[in-house]
Amino acid sequence: MNYRPLTSLEIEQLKQNRCSADDWTHIHVLDGFDPTYVHQVEFSGDIRLGRFEKCFALAGGLLVHAGIFNARLHHVTIDSDVYIRNIENYIANYHIGEGAYIEHVSTLVVDAQTTFGNGIRVPVMNEGGGREVPIFDGLSAQLAYVLTAYRHRKTVIEQLTKAIDAYAQEQLSSIGTIGRNARIVNCNVLKNVRIGDFALLDGVSRLSNGTVQSSQEASTHLGTDVICDDFIIASGTRISDATLISRCFVGQGCLLDKHYSALDSLFFANCQGMHGEATAIFAGPYTVSHHKSTLLIAGMFSFFNAGSGSNQSNHMYKLGPLHQGVVERGSKATSDSYLLWPAHVGAFSLIMGRHTQHSDTSKLPFSYLIEQAGKSYLVPGANLRSVGTIRDAQKWSKRDTRTDKHKLDQINFTLLNPYTVQKMIQGVAELETIKTATNEHDSEYTYNGCVIRRSSLLHGQSTYQMAILKYLGTMLMRKLATISLTSLHVIQRQLAPTTESGVGEWCDLAGLLVPTSEVAILMNDFEQQSYSLEAIQKRFEQLHAHYDEFAWTWAYHQLALYLGKSLTDITVADLIQFIESWKQAVVAFDQQLYDDAKKEFGTMASVGFGLDGDEQKVSDDFEAVRGTFETHPFVEAVKNHRAEKSQQADDMIVRLKALI
Repeated sequence: MNYRPLTSLEIEQLKQNRCSADDWTHIHVLDGFDPTYVHQVEFSGDIRLGRFEKCFALAGGLLVHAGIFNARLHHVTIDSDVYIRNIENYIANYHIGEGAYIEHVSTLVVDAQTTFGNGIRVPVMNEGGGREVPIFDGLSAQLAYVLTAYRHRKTVIEQLTKAIDAYAQEQLSSIGTIGRNARIVNCNVLKNVRIGDFALLDGVSRLSNGTVQSSQEASTHLGTDVICDDFIIASGTRISDATLISRCFVGQGCLLDKHYSALDSLFFANCQGMHGEATAIFAGPYTVSHHKSTLLIAGMFSFFNAGSGSNQSNHMYKLGPLHQGVVERGSKATSDSYLLWPAHVGAFSLIMGRHTQHSDTSKLPFSYLIEQAGKSYLVPGANLRSVGTIRDAQKWSKRDTRTDKHKLDQINFTLLNPYTVQKMIQGVAELETIKTATNEHDSEYTYNGCVIRRSSLLHGQSTYQMAILKYLGTMLMRKLATISLTSLHVIQRQLAPTTESGVGEWCDLAGLLVPTSEVAILMNDFEQQSYSLEAIQKRFEQLHAHYDEFAWTWAYHQLALYLGKSLTDITVADLIQFIESWKQAVVAFDQQLYDDAKKEFGTMASVGFGLDGDEQKVSDDFEAVRGTFETHPFVEAVKNHRAEKSQQADDMIVRLKALI
């Protein structure tokens, strides 16, 4: 922009408007600058001013004209159509973007060279150190996972840390920025912060050394009495109601509210925290804590729901708070549940009661971990039969609040996938080992700090086997629906995977499901050469984009193991028999879900309904509030799913029989 010095007439009018300057020659303006809209302003240092032509419409219909009123400004650049009014102390060392609105702010200052939170080390998971993650304004859950969990790959960590530190140095500046159309009102002290476009700060108490990312499509809101120190806040996030965060990264679409407190933690897409507190946690996507007296500490979570009063301990009162735990994707902790770290909870598990035995259930997903008389009882596979599990899997994708065009975290929402199904395959083997290594007359077995009843073990095996069949059948049916069924040879040829990647173990990189072999390639590449942060992000995005190909490769090889023959040797009769088995598994699973949902409409569910009335009023009141079982949307969805899949199986069998 072409700025010019003030004219003598403009200086005179500014003086008449009760403005002052330590040196008027240090003030430059754009053509069209009108001093009419600058009143009671003290200028010092180098000043750049734009034009003031816009009117702002406030709540209630009040209109105010752009301009600067009652403020002290030092070394600032103010773009056109900015409104600044009632700055209690001063604004120093800032570039304020076009259309910004700043009113009733105490101090807005950059007082030294700063990276605006980029490069801050967050000692996540282990309070004793060793897993420090350098945060920056483009950090993804996947990159943070590698930095947290792959510390044994020292060269990888060094290369990634070096790239982040280089980026942080690029952000180093003594000038802060307030983005276009940002609104900052009724705030106290904002020091060494960078505020993005269209951000809204209303009633913030203190921000220090950080970045608030924001954009027109993903505005970030910070509200009343919020205090943030050493932070990065990503786009589309809301933080309000006296929430306190220190040394934290808060990812896209998060909500921290109602006096939440977080220290040394990482929160990724769509996490929510209210009332409780977090210390040194890796909160993968959709980690949710809504209740008072709930503490998440020194753990790694994702798709996790913490019940009221649930907490963990990482301190054995020996060498300090050195212990950590992992709760894999999709798990829940009920009210007043407790875990003594170290512990590892398998995917989609339900945690009830207090557990002090350092259990490891990572190979037995979809389980109930229940405390009885001081013992941790494990019920393998029980959560596969729960409508709550299915409901969770359905709701996550619908509750993705991220509106930014560029989504940092790569998230796979599927319930059954190579990662969870491989765990069930391992679970079947684990349970078989337990069964064969012990007396068949034993009623209980000990396993990794847990107790498994024999009946639970047997039910767990059958449930896992049915779920494995359901997944493999679903994958086969999807594939058959996309290929030509003109002959057995054509089917065999077109079933073949298009990539060799996918065979073997899979990993969950904080929401990104990927073959372990691909992670190994990634780590080797990071060791052997330097990557820009943009290139690193691109690699994760590419892995996510190829999920379907990788998943089919995995399923293809697992189908061969399941059938006992290569799919290049499969017959039409084999396909028909397998699809019949898949249909039975789907129907059986849906029936279990149907029966589980029915419990929500049983006699006990109506307790507390129909006050001041007879049994008929109880029934009428319950139906008025909850509806009927058969018309409930979830129940209807289960019935429709069962009918749809049964019809798909029957239709496919008819088509295949035509080839015989």
